[in-house]
Amino acid sequence: MEIFNVGIIGAGAWGTALGTAIAAGGHNVELWAMEEDVVESINKEHENKRYLPGFKLAPSMTCTSDIKQAATGKQFLIMGSPSLYLASTISKFVDVPNIADGSTIIGALTKGFVPNNSGLPKFVLETMEEALPASYKDSTVYIAGPSHAEEVAMGKITGLISASQHHRNAVKMRDLLRSAKGIMAYASFDTIGVQICAAAKNVIAVVYGAMDALAETSELFGDNTESLLMAAGLNEIQTLGFAMGATHAATFTSISGVGDLDVTCKSKYGRNRRFGQDIIKTDMLSKFKDLDDLIANVKKVGYLPEGAIACKYVHEIVQQKKIKLPICEILYKVLNKECTAEECLRELVNC
Repeated sequence: MEIFNVGIIGAGAWGTALGTAIAAGGHNVELWAMEEDVVESINKEHENKRYLPGFKLAPSMTCTSDIKQAATGKQFLIMGSPSLYLASTISKFVDVPNIADGSTIIGALTKGFVPNNSGLPKFVLETMEEALPASYKDSTVYIAGPSHAEEVAMGKITGLISASQHHRNAVKMRDLLRSAKGIMAYASFDTIGVQICAAAKNVIAVVYGAMDALAETSELFGDNTESLLMAAGLNEIQTLGFAMGATHAATFTSISGVGDLDVTCKSKYGRNRRFGQDIIKTDMLSKFKDLDDLIANVKKVGYLPEGAIACKYVHEIVQQKKIKLPICEILYKVLNKECTAEECLRELVNC
């Protein structure tokens, strides 16, 4: 097996978990983290105590606070930075020789949309390619699938999609992922469809969590209702995907669509499901005036509910594309404090 040098920019839970799986597959992996305590705990104790506590990492995986070092000499570089900071993070290493000459294959784990002051929200790969040298146009790779970091770190079998408009890069990244411990990977060329699935499933999962919590006390909601929600939610994700330019219906029935939606809604590790439950059980939204206030002060939540942020951008797409996404729009009304969760869910099932 060919051994590769792999850099991962962002040592959050998901970047750390994928990095340790790739390292356990025999490759040289170097993470980049801003926080010195993360660098120290990974290098000295083989554990990311801040973002992935309790999981022992591959001893061969290292971490650095020097972003250029993490990018230099790598055949593969995987971005795990939050969407809002993607472009600024890339600018810090764009002059590294193997990036400047386009020889490194660059992928992304980042979920969600990137705000755009002049039009529709941007996709993750679009944002990356605007920040990278021109040679990366239509050649970056998006990595997604039903993949909670905790189970990937434990080596449990996990399916991932490697999507790129550059077919060779999609396959090369797929092959790297296949060599990682516990990973089954597949190539896709529908980058828009896969990115839409990765972002919009979090919106549906917040609604699922709220309905799950209401089912404990309400006679209206139950297992049947939750299955109805998942099926209808998948239809909305597909509608959104095709409106934005998705090319393959199979994207939505594969692991990037129904697979990722299922695990995000049902898993005990799901932050978006948890956020939906907290809306009901802890009155989480009482801390915020509206959705914009929630996004601006999301640290008050205590964890990152990507679906709440994605909901704002899905709403913008709905308005501009004139499409009907009742579940996503119901969540927007809840987060924007236009009605209570129970009122909106009752409205949804009666519509």
